[in-house]
Amino acid sequence: MLFDTHAHYDDKRFDDDRDELLASMPENGVGLILNPGCDIETSKKAIEYAEKYSHVYAAVGIHPECIEEIELDSAMSELKTLALSSKRIKAIGEIGLDYYWVKEPELRAKQAELLRRQLALAKELNMPVIIHDRDAHADTLKIVEDFPEVKGVFHCYSGSTEMAKRLISLGYLISFTGVITYKNAKKAVEVVENIPLDKLMIETDSPYMSPEPFRGKRNSSLYVYRMAEAIANIKNIPLDEVINQTTENGKKLFNI
Repeated sequence: MLFDTHAHYDDKRFDDDRDELLASMPENGVGLILNPGCDIETSKKAIEYAEKYSHVYAAVGIHPECIEEIELDSAMSELKTLALSSKRIKAIGEIGLDYYWVKEPELRAKQAELLRRQLALAKELNMPVIIHDRDAHADTLKIVEDFPEVKGVFHCYSGSTEMAKRLISLGYLISFTGVITYKNAKKAVEVVENIPLDKLMIETDSPYMSPEPFRGKRNSSLYVYRMAEAIANIKNIPLDEVINQTTENGKKLFNI
């Protein structure tokens, strides 16, 4: 049984076949899916899907790209209420830092404050977090180090092996998307080679990051097996071992 630990079925690209696709997952070997929110509205949708399908779970959170659109205090109040609204919610996420588009120091500082507030909420509620870290490795690491009680996963991991080992020592797992199947994914391959299997998870980040040979197409949980195959090939271990262990890793982290 595969566990797609990160997929965004609230995306409009699923509007035509969302229900059909989600319903079909167990018969296609995908026994678990976790759908994180990126703002209040998508978090509500994630809960809706999780309450409709027994194999789908939700996370609620505010993505760093949303920082200009929110009033922080009211957003955090609403997020806390939402986080307590359903037992199908298994994490605070997707949260983190994203410096790819944001260059202004004041906006980066606001992202950091949003991340700290959500890590504090996770600590208060004793929930794991799903961390988004894009072009902000040093600052993201520094902030999560200030919350040693909080555990979670760095999704769509793009950092170094050294950073991955530090995160593992803090209680985090490392998760990989379709990038790990790309020919130029040398850094990701190195991380997989050097990180124990019991610290890894797999995800699609649907509808983004489609693995080879589906690159350029809409991604879905149907393709999560490609990440398991890639890890099995890199580590030279049986595919079933990767599938079983990454699923157990996700179930343990998210208390499923």
